[in-house]
Amino acid sequence: MRFVRYSDGSGPAWGVQTDAGIHALAADPAGEPSYEDLTNQRYLDRLASAVDDGALPVVDPDEVDRLAPVPRPGKIVCAGLNYHDHAEEQDEEVPDVPMLFSKASTAVTNPGSPIVHPGGDEQVDYEVELAAVIGRRATDVDEDEVDDYVAGYTVLNDVSGRDAQMSDGQFFRGKSYDTFAPLGPTLVAGDEFDPNAVDVELRVNGETKQSSNTEQFIFDIHELISYISADMTLEPGDVVTTGTPGGVGIFRDPPELLEPGDTCEAEIEGIGTLENPVVAE
Repeated sequence: MRFVRYSDGSGPAWGVQTDAGIHALAADPAGEPSYEDLTNQRYLDRLASAVDDGALPVVDPDEVDRLAPVPRPGKIVCAGLNYHDHAEEQDEEVPDVPMLFSKASTAVTNPGSPIVHPGGDEQVDYEVELAAVIGRRATDVDEDEVDDYVAGYTVLNDVSGRDAQMSDGQFFRGKSYDTFAPLGPTLVAGDEFDPNAVDVELRVNGETKQSSNTEQFIFDIHELISYISADMTLEPGDVVTTGTPGGVGIFRDPPELLEPGDTCEAEIEGIGTLENPVVAE
């Protein structure tokens, strides 16, 4: 089931997206969902029945603005070097354990909103990533229990300032410029979505730059979240990103970085396409 967070001008709202449009959850007797609700298959089944029965009003997707499914995550925990093809393009050894870093939650921006290029000598790059949104408080979770703690999956474009990243010797500043974490366009919940076997792609101005499948993961979703939760508690609304495949701009010959006027489209099978223009500061 694909959930969307949107605004029709009267404030943020949640809906379920189908081919018919967006089914507004404000009209559901249970109200709009929490992230924990989305971990409950019975809740999802009941909501699916309400949608199928036409019990909820339908909103035209073209008449609303899409919003990030998590506007301000408590934390964004990112995995680096987590695709075999990305390790190969860097001529790096496959890591023995996940390589983690973080992005500031203030970097999150909405589908369709601009990625703001900071100017100067900053090299701005793109990275399509599958992101898991945590639905329940998770501490030391076993791999076979991870699905019970995930509210759903969405797309994150891990926009990166490579000059800051390389000159600082760590990732936080370069990954955390304002607008450097576009998130959306939907949040897919339920056991029908297999996060470890979906196509991922990123296009710049319509030209494909990254194309892979999450079967290329070095550490899959269950291994990754279990590993993180062993050392830090994950809270509802936290976002865990899973790394990016090969094809990023900085490792192309010559490098192909983002510039004002470009448009990024980050697409993941079953979730949708996250599109954002690049503008000057």
